[in-house]
Amino acid sequence: MRIVILHDDIPDASAPDAADVLVQAETVAGVLARFGHDVARLPCTLNLDAMGRRISAENPDVVFNLVESVNGRGALIHLPPFCLEAWGISYTGAPAVAILETSNKIMAKERMAVNGLPTAAWEGPFPGRRCLVAGNVDAPMEDEIVTWIIKSVWEHASIGLDADGLVKETRAGIRALLRSRAAALGGAWFAESYIDGREFNLSLLAGPGGPEVLPPAEILFEGFAPDKPKIVDYRAKWDEDSYEFNHTPRRFDFDAQDAALLTMLKDLALRCWKAFGLAGYARVDFRVDGAGRPWILEINTNPCLSPDAGFVAAAARAGLCFDDVVLRILDPAVEYGYR
Repeated sequence: MRIVILHDDIPDASAPDAADVLVQAETVAGVLARFGHDVARLPCTLNLDAMGRRISAENPDVVFNLVESVNGRGALIHLPPFCLEAWGISYTGAPAVAILETSNKIMAKERMAVNGLPTAAWEGPFPGRRCLVAGNVDAPMEDEIVTWIIKSVWEHASIGLDADGLVKETRAGIRALLRSRAAALGGAWFAESYIDGREFNLSLLAGPGGPEVLPPAEILFEGFAPDKPKIVDYRAKWDEDSYEFNHTPRRFDFDAQDAALLTMLKDLALRCWKAFGLAGYARVDFRVDGAGRPWILEINTNPCLSPDAGFVAAAARAGLCFDDVVLRILDPAVEYGYR
């Protein structure tokens, strides 16, 4: 079978999150080649017409979509799958609409709220659009001071996320703060009510009987001082020399007292899969507050497939090797063809 691996165009791989894209593409290509597939790799640029001509020249049976950003912008992640659909080419992973709705964190939170999925309150200055507060949470009063975490609307992989992004403000105050920082921050940003608690990742993988929830992972914050925010920021994910990277291990072993919580997280992850119409694979990130209530942070439709990534670790915990993961992501695109 002829397969084109579509991935980010990385002109400079000096940033670790950028270099990781190339590792994913190379590793996936190796698996597909070992199973006898004819594989080509193609970087995705903003010249979509040229990209379409190159893909057409390759005449692929399937495109393995590993695109996380276009021209370095996470806000454009949905363009390649929308183009592939317009060109009638089958591709792996979630449909274009699901990628759009999950990648924009505000759109994702609005859909979660509509579907009764627990998501924290949020605020942000959006031109021509009133900022909403999720109807399924207790939103803070206008003059109530709470802790907010400032996040990029589009960018994932913890880009732009750090401890300085935590601020105490009222709802009106946080809107004013976001407006004042707009020029310095660049792009689109919003503020989410900070959930102080435990953090979990739930990975899902397509299977013959439907999506399978892989073993839940918890991110531990070992040795964090009381005044140090327990968040998985950019350093924790990508800076191997940082304190945060070396003190945020994941674990898969839990005590019996967590059984009910883990069951709840698995159910919510499956509900996210259904509500957003996901396919192939995904990861749902949670925070669990001091009262044991889970809150959905975000849904990632194309989690990292590097050999050392959390998704691959969860699959290994389920007894699946990397080859199994790649082939199970590929299978639905081959079976169902063009969406």
